[in-house]
Amino acid sequence: MSRRQPLSARTALGRSPALKEPRLLGNWVLWLEQRPQEKGRTTALIRPWGQPDIAPQELTAAPTNLRCRIHEYGGGPLAASARGDQLQLIWVDDNDRCLWQQTWRGLLAPKPTVLTAISAPTRLTAPGSGSLGGGVIDLQRQRWVGVLERDGLDHLVSVALDQSDQEPRVLHTAADFAGYPAISADGQQLAWVEWQQPAMPWDASELHAASIDAQGQLGNHRTLAGSHPSAAQCISVFQPLWQPDGTLVAAEDSSGWWNLMRRASPGDASAHDADHGWERLWPMQAETAMPQWVFGMRTTAWDGTHLLAAICAEGRWQLTRLSSDGTASPVHQPFDDLADLDADAGRAVAIASSNSIGQGLLELDLHNGTWWHTPATEAVLEPGAISTAEPLWFEGANGQRTHAWYYPPSAGESSEAPLLVKSHSGPTAMARRGLNLGIQFWTSRGWGVVDVNYGGSTGFGRAYRERLNDGWGVVDVQDCAAAATTLVQAGKAHPERIAIEGGSAGGFTTLACLCFTDVFRVGACRYAVSDLSALATETHRFEARYLDTLVGQWPQEQSRYQERSPLQHADRIRCPVIFFQGLQDKVVVPEQTERMAAALRAKGIPVDVQTFADEGHGFRDSEVKVQVLEATEAFFRHHLGL
Repeated sequence: MSRRQPLSARTALGRSPALKEPRLLGNWVLWLEQRPQEKGRTTALIRPWGQPDIAPQELTAAPTNLRCRIHEYGGGPLAASARGDQLQLIWVDDNDRCLWQQTWRGLLAPKPTVLTAISAPTRLTAPGSGSLGGGVIDLQRQRWVGVLERDGLDHLVSVALDQSDQEPRVLHTAADFAGYPAISADGQQLAWVEWQQPAMPWDASELHAASIDAQGQLGNHRTLAGSHPSAAQCISVFQPLWQPDGTLVAAEDSSGWWNLMRRASPGDASAHDADHGWERLWPMQAETAMPQWVFGMRTTAWDGTHLLAAICAEGRWQLTRLSSDGTASPVHQPFDDLADLDADAGRAVAIASSNSIGQGLLELDLHNGTWWHTPATEAVLEPGAISTAEPLWFEGANGQRTHAWYYPPSAGESSEAPLLVKSHSGPTAMARRGLNLGIQFWTSRGWGVVDVNYGGSTGFGRAYRERLNDGWGVVDVQDCAAAATTLVQAGKAHPERIAIEGGSAGGFTTLACLCFTDVFRVGACRYAVSDLSALATETHRFEARYLDTLVGQWPQEQSRYQERSPLQHADRIRCPVIFFQGLQDKVVVPEQTERMAAALRAKGIPVDVQTFADEGHGFRDSEVKVQVLEATEAFFRHHLGL
């Protein structure tokens, strides 16, 4: 029987863990699970590959919390290796920000179900060493190689696995930022990505490589691809991947799309021959990369015979096998929202969802096409009760064709239906199509929802991404307003019942929509940017120059910052707004929300502000998430008279 009653906030958000960064280790699959019911604590789970009926074993019990805080957004807190019967894990523990290790045995047991710890967790680095993460294990030299953020720079460092409370050893200091280190199969080469302000890594970045000598030092440092931000053509690179024969693979977007390229002998390169020797065998108008907000993202893997890639076209992801003759063939499976791909020996794993199946661990046997999908939580909606995303193409800013996902009310479309417009964060991100119970919460209550891929979103090529250059606060605003207007004109929403919500950059777009259009009647903002000038001068290192591209150079274009800041135009907002803010937020400091709310109150606008003492930028605690959703719905219902 289809569930027709409204979905509760607690059912939608209170118990769904986030799965991340799966990897194959022989006959086992390992992954991370972020648990909102444990205030967002992240732990490592493992079980035999292809046996979803076996309960996973937790390897890092509470209070251990696997979390990297490099660049504030983190990612990549765990490195793992399998050697014979032993599993070795190296992780960053958020409790002390140090690197830890532990070893288990049992990988080769005849009927494996559980591993046995053969050592207690050992702390490898001393407290106060700096922010660590995004690392890999150098098996030959028994060390961890990763990134250290300290003193305003990123460093590639090594940490020996046989010492305690040590200082990381610096191998290379980047000019600014670095990430995604990858060691070749023979252990003789290291590749990584670097970028410099004012560029973000998806604007301009470089693929670097170096040889590793007998003492573990780096030599013959060269730049293999990509660009400096001052180049005539800016190029972004993503995820270096070594194949067993020493071939190096990476994605780059010189064609206007993040496509894969490969290089047979990167070790023969001179220090200044970027872009020479590469083959681009798989050109396509589709994306094989994501914006590098965090470490640990993977869209490409080697399955033992072929290159395997997750490829995004018009907002949908497809798993594809790429052959050395330039052919590309789809790997048939029913999921079109994919992330964190890994593969080995004819097997693959990824985090996958579809419009009707929630996020879960996808395991594929690439030889016979068999697959298993283990959802993070049990299904709470029957297929007939799910509002299915429909692609909505409409004329957005500057008359350009723009994309959104539209979810009709579960009870059926109506010109009387309220509409919620969602503005995703980033703004360099994308509205994805996988089952989102937060959206189903609204559609089950008679709302339509439109999740807008406004200009600047990823997944549609570099030109689409660059629509927002110099246009943040204009292009995104016009696109969100146009999406709503398109649905009203189509008889799918009531013009006096349109709400908008967003977090972070999406919160800025929400406030700007309320300031500079007359389409919306109520808004909700989570940790929202309200003052562009303050963001340009107060935010953290990773995004310190982000607005140079999105708005204009600071302080030369200060007037433009003032023109687009909702805080400077609070008198133009005529509708109620609810704010949610974490008091530990270092990206959008709480004072921004306080100033914006005070400005609206001074004009007599109904305002509600809810703060959370232990939350930062992005809420992790399930109780907080539930409270935010319930409060938003009650606020909207009250002020729209529903």
